[in-house]
Amino acid sequence: MLEPFISIYQGLLCAGCDEVGRGPLAGDVVAAAVILDPSNPIEGLDDSKKLTEKKREQLFIEIQQKAKSWCVARASVTEIDKLNILQASLLAMTRAVQGLHIQPEHVLVDGNKLPKWVYKAEAVVKGDSRVAAISAASILAKVTRDREMIVLDKTYPGYGFAEHKGYPTRFHMDALDKLGITPIHRTSYAPVRAKIEQIVLF
Repeated sequence: MLEPFISIYQGLLCAGCDEVGRGPLAGDVVAAAVILDPSNPIEGLDDSKKLTEKKREQLFIEIQQKAKSWCVARASVTEIDKLNILQASLLAMTRAVQGLHIQPEHVLVDGNKLPKWVYKAEAVVKGDSRVAAISAASILAKVTRDREMIVLDKTYPGYGFAEHKGYPTRFHMDALDKLGITPIHRTSYAPVRAKIEQIVLF
């Protein structure tokens, strides 16, 4: 159940925006933006991390069917390493909002920072558990990224991407020791950079 939140904007063209994938050592950071339709409500929206995989998959389809507008966007591993993960996340969110086929009058963004953009917006701490549209965006972004990491697990077997989705688990760190880094690893992240430096030293 979502916690209470009252926005300064009370119109009907408000988008929620969120991203997933700041913590992983590999893969793109993925963002989504959603404008919900009050006349076509979606039950069960919540922070994507609190939902089961099955529930997320169900809501993923329902959001796409019922939302007024939605868009999923990303920033690549190359952009993460070039810009840093915060700026890459803000870039992905900007792309997601710009990609909406109905442009919003106001945007609610999960977290405490806003992209530098033309939109009127509010940053909402823990927004994915307080704002339905942000929750919907978090679900679209997480399901999309999780699916991509499962595909990448087949491209780069042995790293366990399908299970940990790129996060620095013990299995993932052991795989880096045994197999080395891949083109989808973020070389600006300390654990990956340390592996590169070890290779250089030897």
